[in-house]
Amino acid sequence: MHIILANPRGFCAGVNRAVETLNAALEKYGTPFYVYHEIVHNTWVVEDFRRRGVVFVNEINEVPAHSRLMFSAHGVSPEIRIEAAKRNIKTLDATCPLVQKVHRQVKSYASLNYRIILIGHRGHDEVNGVMNEAPDNIDIVENEAEIEALNYPEGTKLSYVTQTTLSVNETQKMTDWLRRKFPGIAGPPQANICYATQNRQDAVEKLCAGVDVALIVGSRTSSNSCRLAEKAEALGICAYLIDGHLDITSGLFRGDETVLISAGASAPEYVVQECLNVLKSRFNATVEEKTVCKENVRFRLPEELT
Repeated sequence: MHIILANPRGFCAGVNRAVETLNAALEKYGTPFYVYHEIVHNTWVVEDFRRRGVVFVNEINEVPAHSRLMFSAHGVSPEIRIEAAKRNIKTLDATCPLVQKVHRQVKSYASLNYRIILIGHRGHDEVNGVMNEAPDNIDIVENEAEIEALNYPEGTKLSYVTQTTLSVNETQKMTDWLRRKFPGIAGPPQANICYATQNRQDAVEKLCAGVDVALIVGSRTSSNSCRLAEKAEALGICAYLIDGHLDITSGLFRGDETVLISAGASAPEYVVQECLNVLKSRFNATVEEKTVCKENVRFRLPEELT
C-alpha cells in the first residue's frame, strides 16, 4: 500500500482557537464548565473534554445560573446570549471569526430591509445560529429545486449568504442559480466559504489522480468532513469517512492500493497518525506527504484568557 497524505488537513484556525480557548478556560476556571453544543464537531475532541469535566448542553436551561458557559465554534443565536445574561451566566465566546462574519452580514442586510437567502444545511448548529439573527427576514435553501420554488413580491430587495463549511463547487452552482433567478440579488463582497474548507477540498481534488481509495478522517456530524468525502466520490474515487483507526476494518482494503488520506477541519492530527500506524502495521504501507498550499492563519483567544 502507498499512502498520499494530503496537506493541508485537519484542524483549521477556528477549531484551534475553540479548542485552545476551552483548554485555557479549564485551566483558569476549573470545572464544572459548560459548553453550548459540541465545541467542534468531532467525537474524539468532545469525548476528551467530557472526560475532563466539561458538560455539553443543547438547551440553555441545562446550565445553572451563575455558572460558566462557552459558546461553540459554530456560534449561537442572539436569544441564547440574552437568556444567558438574564440568568447571570458568565460566558466565553469561541465562535469562529469567519462564522461571526456571516452573522454580521445577516444583521447588516436585515437592517437595510433585505430578504436574505441562506445557502446551507437545515439543522446544522452554524445555520441555526445565523438564521436566528433575522428569523423574519431569512429563508434557507439546500438545492436548486428550493431556489426555483422561491417567490417574492416585485420590488423585494434580495441578498444571500452561505454556510461556511459547504462544498466550494456546490456553493458556486447554488449562487449561480440564485443570480439567474434573481439577477439583482446582493451578495457578500467575498465568498463565505472558509479558507480551510476550500483548501482541504482543493487538496483532495488535486491529489486524487492515480488514487484508488480516499480515506477521510472526521466525524459524520462534521459538515466539511462530509464534503471532503463527497468531493472524492465526485471524482470517481471510492471514499470512506471514518472517525478514527477503529473504523479501519479488514474488508476496506486489499492491501496494494494507493490511498489518499485527508482530514476534516475538526479532526485532530493524532487521530490521523493513529490511522497511518494501523495501515503501516497491516499493509506495510509507505507514506508520502504532499503539500498543495500552506496555511498560516491564526485567531487570537478571547481577551478574558489572554
